[in-house]
This record gives sequence, structure tokens and C-alpha cells, in this order.
Amino acid sequence: MHRAIARFLRYLQAERNAAELTVKSYREDLMSLADFLSDETGRPPSPAEVTTRDVRGYVAALHDAGYAKSSVSRRLASLRSFYKFAQREGLADENPAKPVRNPRPDRKLPHFLTNDEVSRLLEAPPGDEPLGLRDRAILETIYSAGLRVSELVGINDEDLDVIGQLVRIRGKGRRERLCPLGSYAIQAIDVWRGVRRLAPATGPINSGTPLFVNRFGRRLTTRSVARMLEKYIQQAGLDLRTSPHTLRHSFATHLLDRGADIRSVQELLGHKSLVTTQIYTHISTAGLLEAYERAHPRAS
Repeated sequence: MHRAIARFLRYLQAERNAAELTVKSYREDLMSLADFLSDETGRPPSPAEVTTRDVRGYVAALHDAGYAKSSVSRRLASLRSFYKFAQREGLADENPAKPVRNPRPDRKLPHFLTNDEVSRLLEAPPGDEPLGLRDRAILETIYSAGLRVSELVGINDEDLDVIGQLVRIRGKGRRERLCPLGSYAIQAIDVWRGVRRLAPATGPINSGTPLFVNRFGRRLTTRSVARMLEKYIQQAGLDLRTSPHTLRHSFATHLLDRGADIRSVQELLGHKSLVTTQIYTHISTAGLLEAYERAHPRAS
């Protein structure tokens, strides 16, 4: 086993031109399995002697030792790569790591803002200059409709229905949806359009008139919006984890906290699968438990 591992590492260096750190990681991962099997059987086995049952036992030992799921998945990936090489070189007939599934990764709960934090952010842009009015309209629109930044910068004047308080959004996979806009967003957009100056040519023919433009009158980019938000996050003294997507997360969380059904939130966010939306129910449940423990006299 040790000779086969050394041969594989030489292959990575000589033929795959792998970085030194990459080779080091493979060495640690593979030697970990070799050491585990040596302890189990009293001797290091050959690559051909390792079974899927052995690999599953090794994965169980990693879990018991408190390894993160991402670390376990990385070690399984290293084993699969090693055994592909071993099969090609005639050192093993089967790949015992192939049938073993990676552990399901933990889904991180997205960061979101409280109502007060959202208000502080929305009020951060100055209201006495055109770009400040634009920035306020941008933030109000993202939060009001739960938009991705890529969706926001793609909005054209023709997509707005001010009377109906709706905006047509082109989302992922070119799927279109209608999103409602609150009165604050409508008012902010109206004020912004009153001071906006468009460039003589705003884009390709038939691309539409962009709603949000830069100081030169051309359509904003997603990076420009991200830079703008970073500035206001610092001004409002918010958590540095806050990103443009945080307003979208906050939109979904606040709707669910106030009784919106998850199917409606799925449609508003433009999620293809309900599974993607369900992560927000965990946030809302966590908020309910926190409120319960804080307020109920016999909660703890």
C-alpha cells in the first residue's frame, strides 16, 4: 500500500504537475487510510485487498473522531482518485471508494437583517444628491421584491408597472416572473427617475432603457452595486457578513415571519425548487424558539 501511494504521488508530480500542497494533501489522506487499515488488520494491506466495507469502516472512524463532513468528503475524493490510478496501473481490480457516498453537507443558514437593521441600511444613502437617490431606490427595490443583484441591474423602464406596483424580472434560466413592489420602492424609483440622466446610447439596440445607471448614464454592473452596498454597510454599522444577497434573504425571512406561506415565497424569489426555499423556514423557526425562550416564563 505504501509503495502504491508513493507511486501515485510521483505520478501527480511528474505527469499531472500537481502543486506541492496538493501532493501533500493526497499523501496525508491516503496515509490516513493505510494507517487505519494497518491498525485494524495488524499489517498494511495491498491496494487490491481493500474492500468497500473497509472504506466504510474508515469513514465511520473519521465521523467518530469528529472530522468535519467536508474533510471526510475530501478524503473520499482522494481515495477515488488513487484507485482510478491503481486500476489503470493494474494494482487493483475495483475502486472500493466509488460506492461510498459523501456525507451530506450541512446547509449554512443565510445571514439576514432585522427590521431595524434593514431600515438603517435603506436610510443610509444621502437624499440630497442624484446618486444617493439612485442608491436608495436600488436598496428599496432589492428588499421590496427580494431580487438577486443580476436581476436588479437587468430591469428596464419598460418592465415597470407603476400603477399596478409590479416589475417584470428576468431570473435564472431566462425565466420571467412578476414581482410586487411596495409603495416605498415605487416612490424611491419615481424620485430617482426624476433626476436620472441617460447616456446617448444605453446599450445594444432593443436592449431597453436601463432603470439603474452609473454616473455616465450607462447600465450598472453587479460589481458596482456590491461596491455601493459595502459603503453603506459600513456607514450603517452592520455586520460585515452583509452582502447584496442579504437583502434577498431578509425579504424571504421577514415574509415567513409574518405568516406568508412558503409556496408564495418560492414564487416571489423565483426558486425552481421548493427545497431551495425551505432553508428560510429554519431561520424563522429559530427566531420563534428564541422569542419563546426569551418570553415564556417556563421555557427554561
